[in-house]
Amino acid sequence: MPTAVLTDHERAAVQAYLRLLGTVRAAFDGPPDGRRPPMVPPGALAEAEQALAAAGLAGNEEAFFRLLHTWCPTP
Repeated sequence: MPTAVLTDHERAAVQAYLRLLGTVRAAFDGPPDGRRPPMVPPGALAEAEQALAAAGLAGNEEAFFRLLHTWCPTP
């Protein structure tokens, strides 16, 4: 259960990151195709970058991952 109170921008950054993570997992979990590597849609990456910038977390991965872990801890 999340314990941190996030700003709207922080919540948007976490949600965009989680969507990007799901997209990357789907790309790598797809059927193997030796002809070309898995591809992540540029829009998914752009959304995450914009959300991080709006939250003031662009270029500060340590703060972002600390925030992510506080809000969505792993078991």
